[in-house]
Amino acid sequence: MQSFGNLREKSTKPRVSCGNFELAPGLELASASSWLTRLSVLLRSPLSPASLLLMLLITLPASVQAEPLNSMDATQVTAVAPHGAKQNTLANNEFSDKPEPGDAENLAKQGRSPKPARKLIVIGFMGGKVSATNLVHREAQLIGSLQQGYPLAIHAAIFANRDGALALKTVLQLLDADQDGHVSDAEKSAARIVIFGHSWGASETVALAGRLNKLQIPVLLTIQVDSVQKQSQNDKKIPPNVREAVNFYQSEGLLRGRSLIVAEDPDKTKILGNHESSYRESSVSCAGFPWYARAFMKRHIQIENDPDVWGKIEALILAKIM
Repeated sequence: MQSFGNLREKSTKPRVSCGNFELAPGLELASASSWLTRLSVLLRSPLSPASLLLMLLITLPASVQAEPLNSMDATQVTAVAPHGAKQNTLANNEFSDKPEPGDAENLAKQGRSPKPARKLIVIGFMGGKVSATNLVHREAQLIGSLQQGYPLAIHAAIFANRDGALALKTVLQLLDADQDGHVSDAEKSAARIVIFGHSWGASETVALAGRLNKLQIPVLLTIQVDSVQKQSQNDKKIPPNVREAVNFYQSEGLLRGRSLIVAEDPDKTKILGNHESSYRESSVSCAGFPWYARAFMKRHIQIENDPDVWGKIEALILAKIM
């Protein structure tokens, strides 16, 4: 029996409501008065070059950060997202062997579901130091459209990537079907979880899967988008409790995502692929992003905004609906 009542949240800020889905408290950017101090710490840190570049850029003054859209509700999220939750057709047949989603949702609407099915839990992580309330970003848009489009079949939540402990506590609370404060073996085995993220959020995706592995909780799917490894994490090796994992990356920008993920145990985890995107001959809008991101991280945020990539991600998630 796993108790989660004493797990300590990393943030004491209240959760933010956005229509009918919850947004975890995000991490604000450093102020202009502290970025030089942070930079001096960075230069002495053992981070990878990609992480150092990302840290340098996101510690620029907060006044040039894209404005968070804190007041947008779920209806507006669906309108903003080019790929709504109902759009599950892939641009190609790469993942076309997946089952057709929506059966459980349709049966529930008709009032003739033969047996109750546990909701699919979808956890998303934002990249960099982006707040979970910043709906300029596709990660937050996708979570909103999933919850809006499939409220009976999906529980979706978005977190800043520093809030891994809060995400874990949220998952354990959702798995605790009888609300007794413990996750039983039966509740663990019934878990249906998908985790995804961009940049540092992709690294946190693997980290959360690892924490769930230690608790013997299975994960259906992890999705990494241009993953940048965080300090003291390993975003390359996928833990054995993950059934399937997929990686999307680009290798053209100054800040490049991980090009290869591998299964810690290939007998237990299927790697669906490491899929590279190129933007040399195609244009993806980065409207709403700060100037330094467009100048120094253009490719990194182009893949974050690529409708083809996120259409595939959405289809993979919807395929997990029972």
